[in-house]
Amino acid sequence: MTLQDFQVCDRDLSEAALGEYLQSETIAVDTETMGLLPQRDRLCLVQLCNPDGKVTAIRIAKGQTDSPNLKQLLEAKNVLKIFHFARFDIATLRYYLGIYTQPIFCTKIASKLARTYTNRHGLKDVVQELEQVELDKSSQSSDWGNAANLTEAQLSYAANDVRYLISVQQKLSEMLKREERWQLAQECFQVLPTIVSLDLLQFKDLFEH
Repeated sequence: MTLQDFQVCDRDLSEAALGEYLQSETIAVDTETMGLLPQRDRLCLVQLCNPDGKVTAIRIAKGQTDSPNLKQLLEAKNVLKIFHFARFDIATLRYYLGIYTQPIFCTKIASKLARTYTNRHGLKDVVQELEQVELDKSSQSSDWGNAANLTEAQLSYAANDVRYLISVQQKLSEMLKREERWQLAQECFQVLPTIVSLDLLQFKDLFEH
């Protein structure tokens, strides 16, 4: 993949891109951060992909606190946002950009509910089984904070993290309906914003004895 295969924006979506994404019933979303603790590790990149395969990577500046067009898109109730491990991504988007993402589909939760014949629910494993594509994860643990100088390998990795999610979501949805777990999955997705609120307040063991 070359850098010309998708769009890279600074700080926010363009008005034209916003309009195009708002016409989609579903979009895939992912984030890249400096680590796994939202309160410590800042948001660096947000990636989007629509059903036509249009991928946009938005570079988030250090200290940036809003992204109005991205917020409008991710809060649009007529567009389903698909994540893999949504719990982390929507927490990060809320903490840094004040975005309350809805509605949500999490392919990791869906995989755990539908693919009970395996304990391998990482994105690489799910994509490999359902799409017959082996993702290159070599850039996963790299410096995303140097947003102005991201390498082609990093951008390729970031794009691939959303490129297959819509197709994966469709296949997992079929499995969930077949196994009569669709409604249960929907209830899990609906409670995610509350779980994220607890995470951000650092209530780690609320449901334990």
